[in-house]
Amino acid sequence: MALRRNCLLFPSTLILLSTLSACGGGGGGGGSDNTLGPSSGGTSSKPMGQWSPVYEWPQVAINLTLMPDGKLMSWSRLYDNHTTAPDQPGEESAEVYLVDVPNGGIPTNFSYIPNPTTKIFCGGQTFLPDGRLFIAGGENAEGGSDHANIFDFRNNSWQRVADMNGRRWYPTTTTLANGDILTLGGTMTFAGVENNSVPQVWTTSGWRTLSSANYDVGEYPRMHLAPNGQVFKSGISPLSRYLDTSGTGNWTDVATLNHAGYRSYGSSVMYGDGKVLVMGGGDIAGTEAPTNTAEIIDLYDAEPAWKFTKPMHIARRQLNATIMADGKILVTGGMSGTGTNDASTAVLPAEMWDPETGNWTLLASMKIPRVYHSTALLLPDGRILSAGGGQPAALNGVDNHNAEIFSPPYLFKGPRPVITSAPQSVNYGQRFFVQTPDAGKVVKATWIRLGSVTHAFNMNQRINHLAVTPATGGLNIVAPSDSNLTPPGHYMLFLLNDKGVPSIARIIQIT
Repeated sequence: MALRRNCLLFPSTLILLSTLSACGGGGGGGGSDNTLGPSSGGTSSKPMGQWSPVYEWPQVAINLTLMPDGKLMSWSRLYDNHTTAPDQPGEESAEVYLVDVPNGGIPTNFSYIPNPTTKIFCGGQTFLPDGRLFIAGGENAEGGSDHANIFDFRNNSWQRVADMNGRRWYPTTTTLANGDILTLGGTMTFAGVENNSVPQVWTTSGWRTLSSANYDVGEYPRMHLAPNGQVFKSGISPLSRYLDTSGTGNWTDVATLNHAGYRSYGSSVMYGDGKVLVMGGGDIAGTEAPTNTAEIIDLYDAEPAWKFTKPMHIARRQLNATIMADGKILVTGGMSGTGTNDASTAVLPAEMWDPETGNWTLLASMKIPRVYHSTALLLPDGRILSAGGGQPAALNGVDNHNAEIFSPPYLFKGPRPVITSAPQSVNYGQRFFVQTPDAGKVVKATWIRLGSVTHAFNMNQRINHLAVTPATGGLNIVAPSDSNLTPPGHYMLFLLNDKGVPSIARIIQIT
């Protein structure tokens, strides 16, 4: 099927499971698609939420990021063999796309912007304070790549910067309180027997090596900037530790997970200030079935310790965990059986965790198995896009060149608040004004960092809860004041009413 206007032609035999009227038309949230829910005042209730039709995507979205201008960026392995891209990248380069997903609409306008120098497949990506995307590592002929790249969304340009201290395939990147980027972990070889154990920090003047922090964290460690300014490792191995990135670096032990063994391809989310949730995962070899257990820790405690919260309804490995507009956590995809990548045990129902109660709620089922190399992230309209899975294709599965969008239950609870205007940027601790005709109905605001996800972990997402004060014509809101809790960069501001219905977000930079 050919997608019209600015879309590329996808010669796949996959059929778009919706009646796309155009690559830009029919995307306002009405009609038969109804992916956004009854935002114009409808009252239909969907307590389990609703999944959209399945939309074709130009590649397997292995790495997926929401950019500061609201576009999505995705990339996959070299030579996806799915698109008729205008020019194929070379051996040391990557096929990358920018995608529009209009509020309430469907994926459209797939723009091809190949990285010219690096096969960034399975690298680590997170944002610099000005909104440029920093990408560490990827793949080359030996295994990991030592390349580092920056993408500038303002002019769609790539810049390869100074190489790292060694090759990294499957590294994690974390934005620090001062805007620097911690890069650690990842393997140097295809066999995964030689990992890069020396962390580095990307600064405005280049790389700084943490030579005293030599420690093998493996592949895609689950890292979060903590309230004390250090970086907290929550998985996948049982021992949680702090990394102090000052000077030449230093590790200290914090706590041990209660779940015995690894949480390989489980996920981890910082769901509040200093509060972390881990869930799911399994042993590295995949010889055992994954777990449904979940644990939480509060880093503000005098002696932080992991505690079990209620378990998920379904055990999962290869899941994605996404902070939703109201602060609840949505878990999608994964597999429940043994093995590391088997679509025959794919989990289709979504689940939602409530931080206030610890309860999990089963939600509607997606249509496509999303296991290894699947991704999910929060859109500015409050929906969650789920994509990818494949390369390699799962056992009993295929490469999924498609995406589907979940409308959470909160989009079916009546009219949503409207943001008429908001500043493009604010300073730490600044009191700022948001114009809205719904000031009297808004009870709180959430401040959610843009998502950047791969391999069951979103490296960039985190949330702050902001108080709102009614004012003439809108609301006064105070921006977060602590960069340890809110690292500099771009965030989605959502207003929520007393029914928990969120506005469409405004993306605001904090500096």
